[in-house]
Amino acid sequence: MTSRVVRACYAVWILLITSLYYALPDDHLYTWAALGYSSAVAVLVGIRIYRPAQRLPWYLISAALATFTTGDSWYNLVLALGEQPGFPGLADVFYLLVYPLLTTALLLLIRARSGGGDNRAALLDGLVPTVGMGLLAWVYWIAPFTRSTDLSLLEKIVSIGYPLGDILVIAMILRMLTAIGKRPRALSSLTAAMVGLLISDIFYGQSQLRAEWSLGGPVDLGWIVFYAGMGYTALRPSMLGLAEPAPHARAVIGRHRLIWLTGAALIAPAVLMLEDVQGHDVEVARGGIVDAPVIAAAATVMFLLVLARVSGLAMAQRQAVARERALREAGALLVRANSVEEVAGALRDAVDRLMPADCAYHLDVVPPSPGTAEASVQLRDAAGLPDGLGSGGFRTVLYLTQPLSDDRHGTMILGAPENVLHAVRPSLETLAAQVDAVIERIYLSAEVSRRDSEAYFRTLIQNTADVILIVEDDDTVRYASPSAVKLFGAIITAGTPLTGLFTPDSQDGLTEVLDRLRRGHGELDGIELAAHGSGRRRVEVECDLRDLREDPTVRGLVVTMRDVTERRRLEDDLTHQAFHDSLTGLANRVLFRNRLEQAFMVAERDGATLGVLFVDLDDFKDVNETLGHGVGDQLLITVAQRISAIIGAGSTAARMGGDEFAILIEQSHSADAADDAAARIVAALEAPIEVADGEGNTHLVSGKVSVGVATNRDADGSTELLRHADLALYLAKGMGKGSWQRYQSDLHHEMVQRLEMRTQLHEAIEGEQFVLQFQPIVEIGASRVSGVEALVRWQHPARGLLGPFHFVEAAEENGAIVGIGNWVLREALRQFAEWQAADPDTTLRYVSVNVSPRQFRTGDFVDQVRDALATTGARPEWLLLEITESLVLRDADKVVQDLRSLRALGVRVAIDDFGTGYSSLSYLRQMPVDVLKLDKSFIDDVLTSRQQHALVEAIVTLAANLDLDVVAEGIEEPGQRAALDAMGCRYGQGYHFAKPLWPADIPPMTSTSPALLSA
Repeated sequence: MTSRVVRACYAVWILLITSLYYALPDDHLYTWAALGYSSAVAVLVGIRIYRPAQRLPWYLISAALATFTTGDSWYNLVLALGEQPGFPGLADVFYLLVYPLLTTALLLLIRARSGGGDNRAALLDGLVPTVGMGLLAWVYWIAPFTRSTDLSLLEKIVSIGYPLGDILVIAMILRMLTAIGKRPRALSSLTAAMVGLLISDIFYGQSQLRAEWSLGGPVDLGWIVFYAGMGYTALRPSMLGLAEPAPHARAVIGRHRLIWLTGAALIAPAVLMLEDVQGHDVEVARGGIVDAPVIAAAATVMFLLVLARVSGLAMAQRQAVARERALREAGALLVRANSVEEVAGALRDAVDRLMPADCAYHLDVVPPSPGTAEASVQLRDAAGLPDGLGSGGFRTVLYLTQPLSDDRHGTMILGAPENVLHAVRPSLETLAAQVDAVIERIYLSAEVSRRDSEAYFRTLIQNTADVILIVEDDDTVRYASPSAVKLFGAIITAGTPLTGLFTPDSQDGLTEVLDRLRRGHGELDGIELAAHGSGRRRVEVECDLRDLREDPTVRGLVVTMRDVTERRRLEDDLTHQAFHDSLTGLANRVLFRNRLEQAFMVAERDGATLGVLFVDLDDFKDVNETLGHGVGDQLLITVAQRISAIIGAGSTAARMGGDEFAILIEQSHSADAADDAAARIVAALEAPIEVADGEGNTHLVSGKVSVGVATNRDADGSTELLRHADLALYLAKGMGKGSWQRYQSDLHHEMVQRLEMRTQLHEAIEGEQFVLQFQPIVEIGASRVSGVEALVRWQHPARGLLGPFHFVEAAEENGAIVGIGNWVLREALRQFAEWQAADPDTTLRYVSVNVSPRQFRTGDFVDQVRDALATTGARPEWLLLEITESLVLRDADKVVQDLRSLRALGVRVAIDDFGTGYSSLSYLRQMPVDVLKLDKSFIDDVLTSRQQHALVEAIVTLAANLDLDVVAEGIEEPGQRAALDAMGCRYGQGYHFAKPLWPADIPPMTSTSPALLSA
């Protein structure tokens, strides 16, 4: 029996049962059950006949029909027994189960039809009318139930469940209708069935609300259509199309779909208008348009959905434009291709341009294979690919084949998500057509080139700079290209022995190469030999050899030679430059490390001693800054020459960079060899060195060096040996320079601690581990605190409170002093401003802050001070900056300029530790300073030394004449205070007055009525 006969029998049966249903009202129980269950059976029959790949959705549809019929049969049975079915009752349970079964089935069909992917455009097109219908259902179907006073809460929930279920099912149908591509015919009968269900449920709900429901009325026709349509859909052959992936097409909005979406989007304003047309009295009775929030929400959702749809169209348009542009660019790449390999490369580039930027894909361009194939681009399942070809883990691929000449064909496999493959397939088909034309052009061009190749080769050989020789089996030359005259200085005639063209030291190598070539070792390239050039000069040549004895056009060995003498010379020069210092000619760091590693392994093997010296010029920076880099370079050259003369040819000297040298003392059986070399180098460079400055002038400069010595006896490797020598050099510099020191194991521990200290200093700045103490500065005569000096302390997390002695030197070395100094400046000003705000009548007039030379020389130090004043709200006159005398030794003009800028702000400047550095009375006249701070060393002997007393008194008198204030540091005894007071020194500080104090201890000492300090 054919499927058409089955459908006809089913249609006749449905018409017969429907007629009996309306003709025999008393037999509704039996006729309605026969109608419903027969539709469920029809679905199972359709599954049996067509065997769809996706059977679960149809089983769920059959179960939904059977469930629906069971609910109806229970309802009819209660009526037949003379009772009135309760609401809600058991029948409602069966009815409500229908909707999740139908929804699940339709979702499975939708997913199967979309190929497992997402169709955003179809989803949006389906959601817009769904929201519109949902709004209508709410206003005219669901809302009346919610406002009914005659229904209980359970009755309302069950009543609302029907329209919600219908809306859910209709949403699925709309999603199927809006899918892009040709719709299966079975979709029309499926849609009709769902519409019948919706219509009957609407009328059923309204009649239930008005208590007017009666069995056997016209409302039942919608359910009859539902039963009949579902069964008929399953019996149609096109039911298979509902679960088959739809062909991918570009997302567009046609005229009909646009009208449909526009009408759906206008539902919300139409409902709102109808609500208004109902009249003002109805609105008042309801308390206003009670559905207004729902209408507004639905309108908003539909607006957003339409906006998303428009956005999707815009994005699709942009993608189409991008693909067209990529296709043009890909075509340009193909046009430039001149071989099949270049076509393959251009094809790879083209696919890369065509694929979306954020999409992962797999591309495999298979080398040409034997056999013919048609030019095609097919969408294939990855499981069906030929053996040896992969898809990169993707389930679907585009399989592109392209015929080539000589009974060969090319293959390309592109694996990606299926929706991406659908999108790029048209572009690849266009590209394949271009590839076909390009390959045809390539082969035509190749044919033309082949015909001209003989003439081209003849011309090429006549004019090439390389020498081409054809050698017979007896190693004589049968043919020599004209360029041989230029290389050898004479015409090479036929029969000339090949070995006579090369130098004696290349004879063995040439014989070996020819033997290897004749034994079938393939092509030999880059063979380096030496030949007799013009005038019997030695010429370095590079040879390529080919065995073409089987080629009927050659029948011999082909030797191609090129003169590489100049290139070898340049390579040697470059190699020397790569491993030697350009200024001194010594080895550089790379060569030194290579030789050290080799020497270390040999020394370990032989049990010998290997020494390394690190040499660093003392005060080389001063030479560069005072006399210029030209003099500094001459000094480095002279030092390098003396070092080379001292160590001899058996050792290696290298310049490691700047003014640092390294020396490798080759292995010996004595540990004293390295020490002796270090002592001789220090002694040889102790005397001043006379160097020229390039302008006819000579200068005597210091060539003193510090040397660190280490041997392999204390090291486990070459790297550790270098590190030991560096540590020893550090010790030598710390011992006063101009000396040498040998590595000691305890030195390593101290250096590690110092390096840890440098690292911890940066962490301390970030972790705010620094604190300030303040030492009062007292007016000696009045015993009044007029200022304080800010003293930084480090609250170390492990070692406790540390004074400057423990960390300032390390901070100066690694540059952390700049950050610390900036913090001290800001914190001191902040604290001083806090004191001033707390007690405006305080005796404090200023806070003194020390500035390191490195901090002062930063390019923006003046701006730092200005910013600190502005940030803390401090006045410039509250700040006294203390600088050292050594600061003015270099860049004096720049220092003076910055000091004047600071004083222009209102900040005062003091020279700290005056008299201990390079003191010069001229600085007191030239430098813009306000205060001299006498070092403690002057004050210690002021009571016991008549000369020291006179010197201090002279400095105080001089300062007074220059309008400078003097602060005496380190006052510890009453007699020192009295002597300074008698000299006219106004200010002092020291333990006699107070030790450094915490900020909280300062205000009691600076109130307007302070207790007198110790006298």
